[in-house]
Amino acid sequence: MSEIVVVGLVLLVAGGLLAVGYNALIKASIQVKEAWAQIEVQLKRRYDLIPNLIATVKGYAAHEAGTFEKVTEARANAINATTPKAQAQAENMLSGALKSLFAVSESYPDLKASQNFLSLQEELSTTENKIAFSRQYYNDSVQKLNTLRSTFPLLLIKNVTQPAEFFQGDEENKSVPEVKF
Repeated sequence: MSEIVVVGLVLLVAGGLLAVGYNALIKASIQVKEAWAQIEVQLKRRYDLIPNLIATVKGYAAHEAGTFEKVTEARANAINATTPKAQAQAENMLSGALKSLFAVSESYPDLKASQNFLSLQEELSTTENKIAFSRQYYNDSVQKLNTLRSTFPLLLIKNVTQPAEFFQGDEENKSVPEVKF
């Protein structure tokens, strides 16, 4: 009789651990989704600032059409990216295009003194910092989920969630666009 009780207790404890582990996996998966949503919020803010920035610079540098087209195209590609890897690549292209835009503005002292341009520059800089923070939070959440999925005993039930992909930047272009003047 005592053997049945021991086996029952072992099964009860194992079942309890798996239930707690299942809940931990689901919670971590939801946290990854929430973290990705935070990145999307900040990226949308960035995308919304870019047309205003282009319009402001265009008023001073109308002959720089190629630069404006590159920024516009990079913005469109970033908006349409669907996976963390594609988003990271698109964001790197957008950062490079923004660097070109800011390089153009260096040639126009009146533009650098424009209150509208300075305000947009400050907003973009603040947004870039928020994006960096959101990326870090997302990657921390991904690391937590993927670690839970690969450690015992949760690796026994890891298929209840999908592994998440880190948001990684391009090795060649790791810097944030420089927005100081």
